[in-house]
Amino acid sequence: MGRNYEELHDPNAEYTNRELSAETMGVGAKRGGGRDVEITDVQCTMVDGNFPWTLVRVYTDAGITGTGEAYWGAGVPELIERMAPFVRGENPLDIDRLYEHLVQKMSGEGSVEGVTVSAIAGIEVALHDLAGKILEIPAYQLLGGKYRDEMRVYCDCHTEEEADAAACADEAERVVEELGYDALKFDLDVTSGHEKDRANRHLRPGEIRHKAAIVERVTERVRDRADVAFDCHWTFSGGSAMRLADAVEEYDVWWLEDPVPPENLEVQREVTRSTKTPICAGENRYRVTEERRLVENQAVDIIAPDMPKVGGMRETRKIGDVANQYYVPVAMHNVSSPVGTMASAHVGAALPNSLAVEYHSYELDWWADLIEEDVIEDGYITVPEKPGIGVTLDMDTVEAHMVDGETLFDEA
Repeated sequence: MGRNYEELHDPNAEYTNRELSAETMGVGAKRGGGRDVEITDVQCTMVDGNFPWTLVRVYTDAGITGTGEAYWGAGVPELIERMAPFVRGENPLDIDRLYEHLVQKMSGEGSVEGVTVSAIAGIEVALHDLAGKILEIPAYQLLGGKYRDEMRVYCDCHTEEEADAAACADEAERVVEELGYDALKFDLDVTSGHEKDRANRHLRPGEIRHKAAIVERVTERVRDRADVAFDCHWTFSGGSAMRLADAVEEYDVWWLEDPVPPENLEVQREVTRSTKTPICAGENRYRVTEERRLVENQAVDIIAPDMPKVGGMRETRKIGDVANQYYVPVAMHNVSSPVGTMASAHVGAALPNSLAVEYHSYELDWWADLIEEDVIEDGYITVPEKPGIGVTLDMDTVEAHMVDGETLFDEA
């Protein structure tokens, strides 16, 4: 039986905070209390995948280790190394406080946006894994629980002839039929042979017809078997983006992603308002303070934060909450290893307005070998019930694919 209110709040009662924590916080009782844990070290190792994945581990004096991932970028490992002293000796359960602590300590390096935010996110993801293990709960529970048991995955597709509509349609059908995905994405910032000057961001009529032909062939090939999005990678002017969006309105486009450069919110909003084609953006903005402007100004139909880049799991949850107030769905951009991908799945499971998480490595045959658990099956991720994020690094695979000059993690 638990203690009553008077017993718990009586300063003279023989019932210490340590005992209360041990009773209420599960595995922490093994050390005499759930809050009796301190961070001892933070380490990172870069793996040479199809992107340079920056894996992060947070160690504790309880012998429990959390694993996370930061978005790749020049200087991220050095920033993580610099931040390690700021969290040593701290309690890993205080995720929000430690996050704000790092933002404040790293303000000189620019903790509002950019690689500093991504470096902080790597530690924050590892803290969610660590806290979940200490409390013996899955990471999604730290975010408020889950809306779904499975997270849909959309596969970023490529061919050797990316500008060929027929080749794209063939690959779409192969990915649906052979790999089991029901959500796809193809690039539209591909050369058509009509370009004269790509620097001016202007699309000539022949270029628009070429891109519309790719959209038509792919969407018609898979029809109701899969949703298909198309990525423009911030390539076009506002006027050209509007004409392109208008040209593909008649097809079943899931969304048109990043048609204009990310800096000018007004242009982004005008493109979105000009068309019935759903417009998606958000990968190149940071934290909820920036992402919310896209939503509040109704500049997107779908918001696409990249969880390890935008600021971490709780920050992405905050973005999703703002988007939900405007009935805007969330489709998480993701170029991560299985670690960041699974962490994104936990966030997606906790958001009511979550559409899907991206998978960008289907051509990399050892992607799934990086962890011991299965991740994607038939285009979906089953959200783990294991404590933390629910992944275990395969150290042999990590070591085999480390970036030259990197050092393997210490064993937990």
